[in-house]
Amino acid sequence: QVQLVESGGGSVQAGGSLRLSCAASGRTFSSYVMEWFRQAPGKEREFVAAINWSGSSTYYPDSVKGRYTISRDNAKNTVYLQMNSLKPEDTAVYYCAAGTHWAPVRDTYVAVWGQGTLVTVSS
Repeated sequence: QVQLVESGGGSVQAGGSLRLSCAASGRTFSSYVMEWFRQAPGKEREFVAAINWSGSSTYYPDSVKGRYTISRDNAKNTVYLQMNSLKPEDTAVYYCAAGTHWAPVRDTYVAVWGQGTLVTVSS
């Protein structure tokens, strides 16, 4: 299994941008579907983005579509989440996840979770 370490979180004003990175250890990174989830205080964990093994397919919920972009670099064992036009409601701990199946939204097939990185968006 891979181990995942997120970075890039921080504080930003509404309308700003951040790019999260998730570095994976191990040689099997390209065999995983990679996803991002987030969890705001007092709320359930929410799916944010998914990218398939090769990077040819991505999926987003309506809440972030057009503002967030997920990408991956299999040579660097890293997945990214570019977040633009950030809103206060985007404030949450963002988690990187490695999945074994292409099943966006659900976390049923998540095999490995990162430790999370906090994103705070102020108005």
